[in-house]
Amino acid sequence: MPLSAYHVRTSIAVSDIQKAIGFYEGKLGLQVLESGPSAHIADGSRVYGSGGGPALNVYQSDTAGKTAATLATWYVDDIDRVVDELVSSGVEFVRYDQFEHDAKGITARAGGGRIAWFQDPDGNTFALEADV
Repeated sequence: MPLSAYHVRTSIAVSDIQKAIGFYEGKLGLQVLESGPSAHIADGSRVYGSGGGPALNVYQSDTAGKTAATLATWYVDDIDRVVDELVSSGVEFVRYDQFEHDAKGITARAGGGRIAWFQDPDGNTFALEADV
């Protein structure tokens, strides 16, 4: 059975759901679509919407922050504006030594366009990408 016919949602493990709520809702401005239990934690998960549908399942887990890989990417039209808005909300952008970043932390993306990375309180990495 092919999976391309089904919606997919990224799952993000966090160590403290209350701290995560402050970041995902307060700093990123994501809207909660639903909340519920996560394993043995009664109110330990949230599903956030983005782009018109469910996008992120954030749940409390002991496995939080165990990967350095980028877990999700938002594709934006104006990366400078979105970076500025997130910085004004308290989001800090990550700079990697192997890339040249501009003053905002944005770098050239492989194949063209631009990219910037940020992390949640557990060190889960996310990206913003734009074609220009």
